[in-house]
This record gives sequence, structure tokens and C-alpha cells, in this order.
Amino acid sequence: MNLKRDMLRLYAVTDRSWVGEKSLYEQIEDALKGGVTIIQLREKNLDTDAFVQEAIKVKEICRRYSVPLIINDSVEVALKSGADGVHVGIEDAPVNDIRKAVPEGFIIGATAKTVEQAQNAEKYGADYLGVGAVFPSPTKKNAIRITKEQLKEIRSSVSIPTVAIGGITYENMTELSGSGVDGIAVVSAVFAAGDIQKAAFRLREKAEAVIAKS
Repeated sequence: MNLKRDMLRLYAVTDRSWVGEKSLYEQIEDALKGGVTIIQLREKNLDTDAFVQEAIKVKEICRRYSVPLIINDSVEVALKSGADGVHVGIEDAPVNDIRKAVPEGFIIGATAKTVEQAQNAEKYGADYLGVGAVFPSPTKKNAIRITKEQLKEIRSSVSIPTVAIGGITYENMTELSGSGVDGIAVVSAVFAAGDIQKAAFRLREKAEAVIAKS
């Protein structure tokens, strides 16, 4: 699947810690019904086989909504499950090594916290960047913070799309207006909501407005 900028508008990253009355699959479908434009499946504690099986099921849900599925960290899981791509952190496999090992059209997202990291990621074949944490993040308490000025600098240093991530909520998202970002990534703002579909709808509307002012 070839990545288009509008696929990154509202980027939802799963978090199993919020699974409760509904299963992860039901939560993901609610998020998609609400207008999420891309899903990243993140699992830190599943073994590879279980992760692959889960990814296959999530891929089937995403296909119904014509939304890309990205796997966090694991190229192996992404390839075995037929997901659309992978997102890797700074400490993970280098983008250039991944690009050599995956088929054409496979999406690679890379985390960047500096201009140098962003430019290297683009040079070696990343399709988009995840930049953050732009706010204090409840899911990554030790994450390095990125100011709005740094976010703008990183965004303007590359031609590939940039997604802001880290502690973003409906209430603080407006602070990212004018940053130049192409997408907003959320975790708990969607998956910790009592009504996930409604939360996703409101976040999508807000994200579109913020991006339009960027």
C-alpha cells in the first residue's frame, strides 16, 4: 500500500492496558468507525506467534475500512501477518536495513527526535516520521520531550510526512497548530475513552482543523 498524507490524519496506537468490557478488536473497530485513518498495533509482551495471529485479525478489520495497519517494532510480525508496514524507534533496526528486506510498497515509519535523525530516516527510505513526545506521555513516562519549535524544525527539514505523538489529547491538540504536522497520533485519548467511537470522531475533527492551520 502506498502511503498518502491523508492516511496519517488521525493515527491511533493501540494500548492493551485499556482493554476492559470490550476486546482489543472491538475497540479498534470502534476507533475506525469514529474516523481513525491509520492503526499501529503495539504489543510489548506477546511472543511472535501470538503477535502475528493478533495482527492477522486486526488486518482483517482494517481492510474493511480501507485503513493501513502498521506494526510497532517488529518487521517479522509485519511481514508474516501481511500488515502494511512497520514503525521503528531510534533503538530498533535501521531503516536502510529494513528497506532492503521488505517488498515494494511496504510502509516504514521512523521515530525522530532531532533534525539529523529525521534526515537520515528520510535518506534511508522512511515513508513518514513520528516526532515526540510533544506533551508528557502517560504511556512513555521517560520519553524525551520535543518543543513545538523543535517539531517545526524537524518537519521543515524533510519532505516526508510528519506525525506528532506523545500525550496528545482533545484539549491540548490545538497547541500544535502551526507546527506543520501532517498527522496527530493518539493512544489513551482514543482507547481510554468510555465511548471510543465518539472520542475518535471528535479527535478526527480537531486533527483536521489543527492540520489545516499548519
